[in-house]
Amino acid sequence: MKKLVIIALVLLSVSSFGQTVQNLIDKVDIGRLELTVSEFTGEQPTLVNGTEVTIINRQHANNDLAAEYIKERLQQFDNISVEEQNFNTTGKNIIATQIGKTNPQNIYLVCAHYDSVADYCADDNATGTAAVIEIARILSTQCLENTIIYAFWDEEEIGLKGSKYYATQAKNNNLNILGVLNMDMIGYDSDAPGESGHNVFDIDVRDLHGSLTIKNDLLDILNAYTFELNPVVVNPGTTASDHASFWNKGYPAVLVGESWETDDVTPYYHSSNDRLSTLNLPYFHEITKLVTAYMVTKGTLLSTDNTLSVNQTSLFANQGSASYQWYNCDTNTLLEGEINQDFHPIVTGNYAVEITMGTCAEMSDCALITTLAIEESASDYFKITPNPVSSILNIDSSLKSPIFIYLYNVSGQLVTEKTSNTERSVIDMSALASGIYYLKIKGNEKVTTFKVIKE
Repeated sequence: MKKLVIIALVLLSVSSFGQTVQNLIDKVDIGRLELTVSEFTGEQPTLVNGTEVTIINRQHANNDLAAEYIKERLQQFDNISVEEQNFNTTGKNIIATQIGKTNPQNIYLVCAHYDSVADYCADDNATGTAAVIEIARILSTQCLENTIIYAFWDEEEIGLKGSKYYATQAKNNNLNILGVLNMDMIGYDSDAPGESGHNVFDIDVRDLHGSLTIKNDLLDILNAYTFELNPVVVNPGTTASDHASFWNKGYPAVLVGESWETDDVTPYYHSSNDRLSTLNLPYFHEITKLVTAYMVTKGTLLSTDNTLSVNQTSLFANQGSASYQWYNCDTNTLLEGEINQDFHPIVTGNYAVEITMGTCAEMSDCALITTLAIEESASDYFKITPNPVSSILNIDSSLKSPIFIYLYNVSGQLVTEKTSNTERSVIDMSALASGIYYLKIKGNEKVTTFKVIKE
């Protein structure tokens, strides 16, 4: 008699839908923003090159650790290439590029400077740096029509040197930069909710090279989605940050930041009292969400659906007509042989799928499975004998088509696999250690998992 053994903590049944701009806005994580600022300003130690370090100072001649920190964080993301652009003996920009799948020549650039004038300098400009890293984390999971460049400028504090160098090189190489959004000091707001100046921020713009279009797009996005922000358009805007380097080379650009126009800026400007504890984190979060929405909108999402449907015991990739590869998120390992649209885990845990359509490859979010369906020794289609087994395990199939057999250890690692075209197949387990194994059999869209005890 067939008996289904359920190993479960809770019952999970969820369906989700394709990524939208709103989905990606919602992924902006205030906890990640706070952690990045804390690590980047030396409020807490972090790891760089595998060594615990404390990044307290980022002055231009003393910010190699800061540059390495940025590079290592970006290198963790998919679909991004990272380079260090040295422009003098001490200055280095960090440039990350996500190539557009449809229009790679069309470039939108989001940027911030990472150097400082004193210790800590959380608002100026660890906030902008953290926001660009967070936006790269989110957008790197998506296939976009246009190219996005995530840029981190050095030596802004001594004359916009990093951005001037990049903008000059871009002009000389005829880069088709359609928009530059610069973030500089986006974490301070002194007004409480309900006060007239609450969550006011500046959009600094000039009527140069189509820059007003960026301003208009930001205002449209503010109206299209829900943000707790109140914009002040400053025209003519300041030239005292990196966006001005692009104005000077004929590119459209704006600055987004806390409101100098209404005199609501950090009182700790350019001092070592500019600390994480002085920031307004919800305000910082809202501005990062707005810029994320702008970059997603201008990057333009491709139609790949990288979401999952989750039932009690299995996962299903919602995108059809694609190639699939499943991963174990807990161990960060590829699951050999798991290349179908559906996936039936043999170990509880977190799993994701990479979906490939043409040149577009997107990874889903990780989904938790806490319920497993395990047969004892027989199902409607397959039977295994003996169980427990000491040497030869027999597998009988009632299907008139090939079957695929996978044997896993208790940790979920693939021990052996084979394909069979016969009614009876065998696996020699004599050399395997005693313990619990899981046997997964697939055939004709039928999937069954058995728990096997090796004596």
